[in-house]
Amino acid sequence: MTRLIGALFTLLLSFNVDALGVTGIAQVLDGDSLRIGKIEMRLHGIDAPESRQTCIVSSEPWACGQSATRALREILGRSPVRCTWTERDQYRRAIATCFKDGVLVNSKMVAIGMALAYAKYSERYVADEVEARKFRRGIWRSTFMEPWKWRRAHPRKQR
Repeated sequence: MTRLIGALFTLLLSFNVDALGVTGIAQVLDGDSLRIGKIEMRLHGIDAPESRQTCIVSSEPWACGQSATRALREILGRSPVRCTWTERDQYRRAIATCFKDGVLVNSKMVAIGMALAYAKYSERYVADEVEARKFRRGIWRSTFMEPWKWRRAHPRKQR
């Protein structure tokens, strides 16, 4: 019993989970997905280019999916992130809204042009997208396929 309490205390020091969400250091998986502890999350209401996706800038390929991953990594850094959710997707990932130092991460990714507002699921980030497009931020300076269309056109190979 003492070992169990000690293990739980150690776990709580690395991240904090409660009924509404989790706080901790995030591991970025791609431009719209992260993990805190063992909890994998997809950012609610946004869709970033896929890791293998390329966009075109001045007739040259640009690894926009990798750039989106780097952007999320830069936003989150190595300090605690707070994520909340109310549902999970078909892959059992929490559909999360995350905050870093009071900044709404989902919104920031769209505002810097490294993710699109996923209006099919939420219109919360549409204004951020309109501004990013207007100022040609991130992917808006390129020619690209929307991530949801790109996934349909490039399905993952079955293992």
